[in-house]
Amino acid sequence: MANPYLLLWLEAPLQSWGHDSRFGRRDTLNFPTKSGVLGMVCSALGAGGPQNELLTEFASLDQVVLSFARRKNEYDPNRNMHTPLLRDFHMVGSGYDDKNPWEKLLIPKTCDGKPAVGGGSKMTYRYYLQDAAFAVILEVPEDRAASIAEALQNPVWSIHLGRKTCVPTDYVFRGSFSSVQDAVNQALEIAHEKNRTEDFRVFGCHSENEDSGEVLTLNDVPVQFGEDKRYRDRRVVVVYGE
Repeated sequence: MANPYLLLWLEAPLQSWGHDSRFGRRDTLNFPTKSGVLGMVCSALGAGGPQNELLTEFASLDQVVLSFARRKNEYDPNRNMHTPLLRDFHMVGSGYDDKNPWEKLLIPKTCDGKPAVGGGSKMTYRYYLQDAAFAVILEVPEDRAASIAEALQNPVWSIHLGRKTCVPTDYVFRGSFSSVQDAVNQALEIAHEKNRTEDFRVFGCHSENEDSGEVLTLNDVPVQFGEDKRYRDRRVVVVYGE
């Protein structure tokens, strides 16, 4: 029996889908990563730790993303507003008293517990997508579809769109479908109700579609979660609207 496809609607004031970030600079891709979506699924299931077996089942399964921009009706009904990017400035470990034993624990240190070179305070920059909306069509193993659908509607742990500050503002689970096209049709109906129009789509890269858009290589297929996170690459095609 063919695997079903779950339709997830991801909408929030802020979203952040990191795929190539370091401590001081936390970038975001302009669409949800596979690792981010599967992390959200694991959170809903209450599945902590490495989860190697679960992630292995999803490694070769498909994920399609549709991005929807907000239509700028007031001046030009045919023009879409692009998703703006927000840069948030953080000071990590700043303002703590190193003579207070509790506050001292919050000051960044080297891996062997010694004071950091140049002091404990570190500057970081974090990037977010503002007012974004995505439809994620996720292929899931047939025997796990019901439990994942239930978890997304009644999550064990809270669902976030990339980071804990990014809380969804609408229902995430929007149905289970037998084909990608059926899920796409439902996503387009939701977008129409919200006065949004399609901006671009992201497909898994195959020989028959690699010439249809921009090809990207992402290191976002999770092999292992937990403290020692591991990922492998996948290629995707981004097809922009007219």
